[in-house]
Amino acid sequence: MLGIGIYGLVSKRNAIRLLFSIELIVNAANINFVAFARYSNPPILSGWNIVFYSIAAAAMEATVGLALILVAFRLNGTIDVRKLNRLKG
Repeated sequence: MLGIGIYGLVSKRNAIRLLFSIELIVNAANINFVAFARYSNPPILSGWNIVFYSIAAAAMEATVGLALILVAFRLNGTIDVRKLNRLKG
């Protein structure tokens, strides 16, 4: 899943696909946290706590990211990140 997310970040230029690729990378990290927490002896709950907060942060990141994509689409008429030149300061 991590490889698919990195491939999506490198190859795609659509803002929504970039956002989904970031979500795939975050979910791959969450799976690793859960696996390492489960197979430690004795099982620890800190991995599960990190995943819980990571999922909450990912939901907030997706909300803000989609809001930014909507604003960029209204300003430029496209969500291709190479064509978003009006956002430069």
